[in-house]
Amino acid sequence: MLKELFPDSLWFDLLRSDVFERLHKNPFQLREIVLATQPGKPVVIDEIQKIPELLNEVHGLIENQHTRFILSGSSARRIIRAGNNLLGGGALRNELYPLISQEIPDFNLLRALTNGLLPRHYLSENPKQMISAYIGNYLRDEIMAEPRIRNVANFSRFIEIAAFSNGEMVNYSNTASE
Repeated sequence: MLKELFPDSLWFDLLRSDVFERLHKNPFQLREIVLATQPGKPVVIDEIQKIPELLNEVHGLIENQHTRFILSGSSARRIIRAGNNLLGGGALRNELYPLISQEIPDFNLLRALTNGLLPRHYLSENPKQMISAYIGNYLRDEIMAEPRIRNVANFSRFIEIAAFSNGEMVNYSNTASE
């Protein structure tokens, strides 16, 4: 979506190993590159949680150069947990949620219930594989890294129980006993 909305912006995709390595070793290079480019368009940094130290450079560029940034990522918790610069009140936060029926041409309720409403899952011809990979990555990258979750197997079971009871009246005592 960001590539469609900001095709001519300066992009830093931290999933690209060359970009990641360069900025991870020398975060100040972000400032040098931004200052050397044409001003006016926002700078996009995708997967910012991979190098939270870049937020100091971002903050400085916002304050001193009035540079506009679009920061995207999949784990705000990593940034918060690392205790890095959170940009104070100078940043607006938007979150993307799964699709809703009005956003999908030719909406198919059965497909939505089977595949889910994340765009790639809804459109997938093999949703079970996509959903399994998504949950596996979520459990590994987010839950196992969370210090408060000590028993990942029990948490995984909880997720399964919650999924099976989706759409039903919540019975807290039954869920707790499970």
